[in-house]
Amino acid sequence: MADPKIPLEEDRYYHIYNHAVGNELFFKSDENYNFFLRRFKKHVHPYAELYAYCLMSNHFHFVVKVKPEKEVLFAYKYKRELQSKRIIKSNVPDILSQAFSNYFNSYAQAYNKENNRMGSLFVNRFKRIHVDSENYLKRLIIYVHHNPKSAGLVSKIGDWKYSSYNAICSTQKTLVARDEVVELFDNLENFKAVH
Repeated sequence: MADPKIPLEEDRYYHIYNHAVGNELFFKSDENYNFFLRRFKKHVHPYAELYAYCLMSNHFHFVVKVKPEKEVLFAYKYKRELQSKRIIKSNVPDILSQAFSNYFNSYAQAYNKENNRMGSLFVNRFKRIHVDSENYLKRLIIYVHHNPKSAGLVSKIGDWKYSSYNAICSTQKTLVARDEVVELFDNLENFKAVH
C-alpha cells in the first residue's frame, strides 16, 4: 500500500507516483515533459537510479532504486559544499524525501508561473511503495510502460514518447539504468517480448 511516510532507504526499490489536483494537467507541452525530466536529473538522480518512468498528462510513475548510503551522502555533501561551506549532517531517508520535495516544488513553481496559476499542482505528497522482490520489480516496470496503452492513448507502448520503454530499447544516452533493467529481464529481446 502506498504511504507517503514510508522512508526511502538505501539500496531499495520504490514505486513513486502522484496525480494532478482536480482536472489539472501536469504537462501541456513537450517542453513541460522534458522540463520535468530535467528537474528529476537535477534533484533526484544524484541519489537514486531511475529504472522506469511514464509521464502521463495528469499523473506520473517512477521506479527508482536508492543508491547506497555512501554514494547518497557523498552526493549530498558535494551539493551542499557547492551551495555553502556548512555541511549539514543528515540520513538517507531525509535526503531522499527532501530531494523529491525540491523536485516537485521546483516543477510546480515553474508550471504555475508559466500557466499564470496559483496553488497546489499535486493531489497530495508523492506516494511511494517499497518494491520488495525482483518479480514485483519486473511486473512494475511492465505496468509502468503499459500505462499509455491501458489508457487508450496509443496502440503500442513504443508509441508513447514520455516513458522509459524506448530509452531502454535504444542505445542513446539516457537517465535510465538501461543495463540493469535489461539484465533483470535477461536480455533486450526478452525485455521486449514480455512487454
